[in-house]
Formats: sequence, C-alpha cells, structure tokens
Amino acid sequence: MERVTLHAAAFFRPADALRTFVLIFILFSYNSMRGSGRWIMRYLKKIRCAIWMEMVLFASLGILWGIQIVKGGVSPRAEQAVEVEVFAEKKFIKWVDFNISYEALCEAYKWDVESWKEAAADRESVHVDWIELLAYVGARNGGEFPSKTVSEIEKTAKKLMEKETTMAELTKDMEYYAYYLEAYQAVLGGYVGEYEIQKAEEDGTVRWQKCYGLKAFSPVAKGFEYSDYDDFGASRSYGYARPHLGHDMMGQTGTPI
Repeated sequence: MERVTLHAAAFFRPADALRTFVLIFILFSYNSMRGSGRWIMRYLKKIRCAIWMEMVLFASLGILWGIQIVKGGVSPRAEQAVEVEVFAEKKFIKWVDFNISYEALCEAYKWDVESWKEAAADRESVHVDWIELLAYVGARNGGEFPSKTVSEIEKTAKKLMEKETTMAELTKDMEYYAYYLEAYQAVLGGYVGEYEIQKAEEDGTVRWQKCYGLKAFSPVAKGFEYSDYDDFGASRSYGYARPHLGHDMMGQTGTPI
C-alpha cells in the first residue's frame, strides 16, 4: 500500500482554526443547554455572538494588513515575486553582428593608447576608450564598418581629447549606442588595459614595469606545442550563417591552460 503523508500546514489555515473554534463553542453550548426549555434562544444568541467575534477578528486582520501595505512592508514571498518580475523584464542581447574591420580596431586601439599616455602625464587630459569609440561609430553606421569609419574614429577621438565634446553628449540621442557598447564590451572587454612586465636593466637586475596596451595573451603554457588556425571572422554556416568570433587553438591532452 502506498503511504501518503499530509502536512497540516498545507491545509490548516487561520480561517479553519476560527471555524473549528466556533463549532466547538456551539456544540459545547448545545450540550450545556439541552436540558433547559429555553436552549433554542440561548443557542441562537451564542451563534450571533460567534458571528460578531468572527467579523471583528477579520476586520482587525484587514486593518493590520492595510497598515503594513501603507508602510511599504511586504512579505518575503512578495519580495521574491518582485525580484523574479524585474529579472524577467530585463532585456538581454540575443543576437549581434560583429563586423568591426581590422583597420577600425587598430585605429581605435591607437587612440586609446595615445590618450592614456597623455592622461598619465597630464591628469587634465582625456583618456579615450577604444570600445566606446567603436560603439559610437558602429551605432552611426548600423553596425557596419566601411573604409570611411577609420577617419571617423580619428575625428571623434581628436574632438574628445581636445574637449570639444564628450561621449555622453555625442550619444545622448543615439538609440542603439548602449546596445553596441554592451555587445562590443562582451567581445573586446579586458583586451586593453594596464599590466606589469619584467624588464632587465643594464646592470643585470630585473624589475617590474607598469605598461598600458594590448594585454591579451596566449592561453597555452610556454613550451607546449599546439596548432592553430587564424579563422577569426571566417564564415560559419552550422545552424545559421554568421562570422566566427574566435581563434581555434588545438593542443594535446594535458596541456596546461
């Protein structure tokens, strides 16, 4: 025989408790007055009293619940429902075309590094972020990077460095700038920035030197052989047509990564 376990908490609610109390109260009153000729009148009076008690109790619970809402308090279950709703409403990028040309990448990178050097020497100088440059130009050209975008990146970088404008002012009315910025940061984020490297001095000592630039490096440990294919941007047709946004590297089993 299958054993079924029922939890009282799942079926026993406050309203059930109140009704049970009223029923016991009526039965007790009936048994105590059964021997009297006026038991019916008293029985009705007890019922009316119990109904009034139930109404007062429900009114009190309603007042307490209303006060809690006014004060902004919500139960843990309500908080969880709000969080799930907010999470469900968040918009995620489901598709993006990465069509940035090699020339545009190099141009934006060049201005990023040069502006960083000037900002390091003069704190009042403006550092131009290369991903923001690419997102701005991409939003202006619908995600495409024809040859003219190289000069467009140069002009924009100069205006920013000379403080003629700011990226916030340039993009305040651009509907898709945030979209391209998030997409390009997902691909290029962390590739450029500050890093330290060991350099040998003339006296033979080695010291750490702070640098800025391209800091992406090979993930394969030094001394281990691997084969690779420079297929970044190559066409892919499995599932759907798209450019390949990776660089395939194949190593032997056990190669440290």
